[in-house]
Amino acid sequence: MNLKPHIAVVGATGAVGVEMIKTLEKRRFPVGKLTLLASARSVGKHLAFRGESVAVAELKPDSFKGVDIALFSAGGSISKQFAPIAAQAGCVVVDNSSAFRMDDAVPLVIPEINAADIKWHRGIIANPNCTTAIALMALYPLHQAFLVKRMFASSYQAVSGTGAKAIEELRRQIAQTVAGQPVTKEVYPHQIAFNVLPHVDVFLPSGYTKEEMKMENEGRKIMHHPTFRASVTCVRVPVYRAHSIAISAEFEKPVSVDAALEVLRKAPGLDVVDAPAKNEYPLPLYVSERYNCAVGRLRRDCAMDNGLCFWVSGDQLLKGAALNAVQIAEEFLK
Repeated sequence: MNLKPHIAVVGATGAVGVEMIKTLEKRRFPVGKLTLLASARSVGKHLAFRGESVAVAELKPDSFKGVDIALFSAGGSISKQFAPIAAQAGCVVVDNSSAFRMDDAVPLVIPEINAADIKWHRGIIANPNCTTAIALMALYPLHQAFLVKRMFASSYQAVSGTGAKAIEELRRQIAQTVAGQPVTKEVYPHQIAFNVLPHVDVFLPSGYTKEEMKMENEGRKIMHHPTFRASVTCVRVPVYRAHSIAISAEFEKPVSVDAALEVLRKAPGLDVVDAPAKNEYPLPLYVSERYNCAVGRLRRDCAMDNGLCFWVSGDQLLKGAALNAVQIAEEFLK
């Protein structure tokens, strides 16, 4: 691998694509050349990278000649079509969509948890779902110490998880409501301003949504824990950026709050914010644009043996997407 690799960002003009470019620059990733790819309608746009203006080119089958690593964030259908083409061209793909996450031939990686899985890639490495990534940053260290059996969770997911149009929709609806105007809806089936929707992703025959099942399915793969069980309700909330998850987890081994805090304080990529008497606990507002996730509100679960309740917040555009993808690329270079 080239020590100053040629990097491509696919879906460069989207919310996550823009964060990928910023993250490459902020973390001083040794980019030799940067290629920005998007759909035909974005061609001609320019994005800033290291003080220069880089033009966006159209994503085509021959876009990957000479590219070493491609960071994909353009949706599942684009990934399914172009990631294998990129891999065939000798490029390593880090894919942010759900297209390959549960493919047995593709590693699904959170570098703080299972960086070693990168070694067996065959050209494609998958980035996990944003809510799963943020939850596991706190759950996995506890699993290592106390062996998690199952968890019950509710998520509080920001609109930026749906994309730039959803951020605009929340802004517009707040303004419409404050001005006493009728509220217009395009992205979500119901008004999101001053409301919460217990509906993220599409419903399955079981009554769970796809998003809710990702926590169990992806959690099993990332933690190498095939019997892990998770019952989750995913909720969209009128927050611009950063997801939060309320978790009740049951462990094989006895667990105390003090022992859990000791484990979490040593966990990479995680800040402990746990002083409820001083009104200190993780808040989406304060983790926005930060690399680390935050965990707090730790307490013994009073409904489960060896149970622990806690609250995690993290920036889903960063640890839930762009940062995790760049971290995978950094591990790959090592």
